[in-house]
Amino acid sequence: MANPKEPFSRAKILERRDVTPTLLVLKLEREDGFTFRPGQYCTLGIDDIERAYSLVSSPHESFLEIFIEVVEGGALTPRFRELQPGDTLCIRPGAKGTFTLEHERQHQVMVATVTGVAPFISMIRHAFHGDPPGNTLYLLQGVSYQDEFTYREEMESLARRHPDAFHYLPTVSRPSEARNRGWTGSSKRVNLIVEELIDKFSLRPDATQFYACGNPGMIEDVKKRLVPGGFPVKEEKYWVE
Repeated sequence: MANPKEPFSRAKILERRDVTPTLLVLKLEREDGFTFRPGQYCTLGIDDIERAYSLVSSPHESFLEIFIEVVEGGALTPRFRELQPGDTLCIRPGAKGTFTLEHERQHQVMVATVTGVAPFISMIRHAFHGDPPGNTLYLLQGVSYQDEFTYREEMESLARRHPDAFHYLPTVSRPSEARNRGWTGSSKRVNLIVEELIDKFSLRPDATQFYACGNPGMIEDVKKRLVPGGFPVKEEKYWVE
């Protein structure tokens, strides 16, 4: 929770994109002086309810982008359905959080579920804003349904342009469902493909940093698989409501 002494300001909604009935993207006006590092979060509120949301946008972008999962019966997220461009949200000044890249190791592996991809998109956009990074980045994203890959086209395009510096591995966990008809990619939970990635790219603990963001159960399983082998894992758990 943000410091209650920090004043709220208002952020106008510039754009709204409904991805699925429960997933939406908001782009907010960014005030001069609002600074952040890729991977950090901002605190948004409606009336007296406020929550932290990872920023999808990168520091070089002129707007603040948020990727939201609406949970029926939640205290705040259902109210986002009522918002339209021109409406405003309360926002606390500046961003916070320590879920940022550790650049020392050559291989940077990001593991996400659904909206847990948000801070990684920020990191990746920032990394490729100028010259390609010196590290090699990998994004593993798991969802239930293929229409939940909100940033798939952007990530696939980036992987094609930088095949040696970026690898994108999307996977669906319910391949037999009608919503996944036509899906030809990986069909496992994302935590089950981390070891396949290690084998495929011959990753070593001393040269690899893992990050996990999203569902707490996924994160715990990833840690159980990787930490005993000496791989460091930095985590950011999402409790959606």
